[in-house]
Amino acid sequence: MKDSTIEDIGKYTFWLFFLLGNICLFGYVFTKNDVFVGGGLTLLVLGTIINLLIVTAILIYGIALKSKLDICLKSVGMMLINIPIAIVYAIIGMNI
Repeated sequence: MKDSTIEDIGKYTFWLFFLLGNICLFGYVFTKNDVFVGGGLTLLVLGTIINLLIVTAILIYGIALKSKLDICLKSVGMMLINIPIAIVYAIIGMNI
């Protein structure tokens, strides 16, 4: 797999779940529609599972091919940025 492909996996995963989280949070803030709350909670659970699977796969790939480990860690690092954002959004969601 090319280095750019590995990086793209991390970037696209980060942006996908970041945008979905924003849609859920701001959708509820602006509309007060409870569907966004359910979507946000579902996203929190499924997003955690999906992200863990992707991180695990990337790390296994990086460990198997030592030459790709640095780029794999960079990709995983990009995905890990979503963790504090998800925590902040969960706290905001519980307080509204």
